[in-house]
Amino acid sequence: MQYEIKGTPFPVIICKLEPNETVCCQKGAMSWMSPNMQMSTNAGGGIGKMFSRAVTGESIFQNKYTAVGGNGEIAFASTVPGNVLAIDVSERNIVAQKSAYLASSPSVEMSVFFQKKIGAGFFGGEGFIMQKFAGKGVVFLEIDGSCIEYDLAAGESILVDTGYLAAMDATCSIDIESVKGVGNALFGGEGFFNTRVSGPGHVWLQTMPVNSLAGAVRPYIPTN
Repeated sequence: MQYEIKGTPFPVIICKLEPNETVCCQKGAMSWMSPNMQMSTNAGGGIGKMFSRAVTGESIFQNKYTAVGGNGEIAFASTVPGNVLAIDVSERNIVAQKSAYLASSPSVEMSVFFQKKIGAGFFGGEGFIMQKFAGKGVVFLEIDGSCIEYDLAAGESILVDTGYLAAMDATCSIDIESVKGVGNALFGGEGFFNTRVSGPGHVWLQTMPVNSLAGAVRPYIPTN
């Protein structure tokens, strides 16, 4: 499968498939396609996989598109202003925020990633449940705003405000760190906790979480 990511701030992935090649996507993700793309909808792996998708904010059903009778083309557009990440999970397992999944190669496996530390789950802003991607092939993730990437060495860490962590290598770990100083916590506008992401591994951060975007435009929406 060949692909190209185009457009800002609402990017689209345009995938070019060889005959009988298949690509999977989240329900409703398809934007346009060539007439020879054949669609099938199923649970994609049984009850366990359905549960994994449901608790991570995805549809319990998955769409598959196959190029029949020749080369095919299909496009998947993002749902929020931002970027699309194309990550080859053959080289690394990754963990992403809920509802990040857009499309993937059929050999990519999505499962539930549970936060092991209670504090990080309650106060880290990412919740107890995230998405883990493994297997072989490429997964396409949509993130909010622009993407900033860091490589963290073993023992190195970065503090991230709530909602700004888009994805990380599965080798990274998450914990929380309280904001120092009562005045800072009460009046600084950053809340009481930050998320500490520690290496080794790669980290993808997003510059405009969708809840922050909603808060920014809310004052300009007429109330009556």
